[in-house]
Amino acid sequence: MAKIKQIICISLLLLTFSVNGQNIVLGAERTDTYLPLLQNKKVGIIGNQTSMIGNTHLVDSLLSLGIDLVKVFSPEHGFRGKADAGAKIEDGIDVKTGIPIISLYGNNKKPKPEQLQGIDILVFDIQDVGARFYTYISTLHYIIEASAQEHIPLIVLDRPNPNGHYVDGPIREEGFESFVGMHPIPIVHGMTIGEYARMITLEDWTKPNSTRRTKSSLKVIEMENYNRNMHYDLPIKPSPNLPNARAINLYPSLCLFEGTTISIGRGTNFPFQHLGAPYLESKYSFTPKSGDGSKFPKHENKECFGTDLRFQDNYLTAINLNWLVEAYNQCPEKESFFNTFFDKLAGTDKLRKQIIAGKSAKEIKASWEKGVEEFKIRRGKYLLY
Repeated sequence: MAKIKQIICISLLLLTFSVNGQNIVLGAERTDTYLPLLQNKKVGIIGNQTSMIGNTHLVDSLLSLGIDLVKVFSPEHGFRGKADAGAKIEDGIDVKTGIPIISLYGNNKKPKPEQLQGIDILVFDIQDVGARFYTYISTLHYIIEASAQEHIPLIVLDRPNPNGHYVDGPIREEGFESFVGMHPIPIVHGMTIGEYARMITLEDWTKPNSTRRTKSSLKVIEMENYNRNMHYDLPIKPSPNLPNARAINLYPSLCLFEGTTISIGRGTNFPFQHLGAPYLESKYSFTPKSGDGSKFPKHENKECFGTDLRFQDNYLTAINLNWLVEAYNQCPEKESFFNTFFDKLAGTDKLRKQIIAGKSAKEIKASWEKGVEEFKIRRGKYLLY
């Protein structure tokens, strides 16, 4: 025990880092708080490449501290975070540790009872980016649901939300539920992963399962010295096509283009940092190529003309709809601009219909205001910072 305490103290000294002059201590770094809950337990980890304590993966850290890790569950993009968006992820064995890895994507988004058998406690540690259609919060939903049904306590190690400084977008409506829109929230929710876990649990958003349904035994390990207005650059990219802070900041605005004929740079060196299509008129262009993290990208091997967003001065504090409205207006074949994925991303068909009807970005955003303000009030009781 003395050795464990010594390792904990050293790790806390080395692994805190400064943002705007304040030392943020991540939930994962507060091993002194959650390690006692894991001792003498068989532990399952829900994690990926972002599940780090400094330069050491959470899995390796806990194993070095004598914790009995029996299984790892990985979300979209896989345990090492290299798979394409939507790619099929196979179950396997972690080469480094020999621990079984269960994929929570494709046809197995929710752990099955037999996959949770023999696990005494679950630990969720994944870096989110604060957008409704980023599927890590959908994985969180299913983990909360499964842990409740199997009576397994769940610990969520909290991490900053790099888009936690604002709330914006249409509320997802009934009838538009999907893996990229499971909950009635705006596109940008402004909550940390721990706060969001509290909201999923206490709003009772998980589905009942006959008499086996119980409340999840949820414990959030909070961060220290964090507030949501801090500018936070992720030390590790959360998925292959969000390589830096600029892409993460632009993501809530540009992801809507995934439901259109416009490319947002998948298959280039700057995904989610520029946009374009062969039919747009511009002096700026890029050509998507198939490669790691982006197999068969939109407009593959075709020159796309559009807008370079890599060096814009403004750090977004709201969704920018002007780019979407302008791209639609420039499209020569407007009937094919939107695809069936767009309404799922938007969480409603109203946005698509408003753009087709010629509404301005300002008019469209005004129609969101009431829903956004109501959501802010609703989420207030779940905020930790």
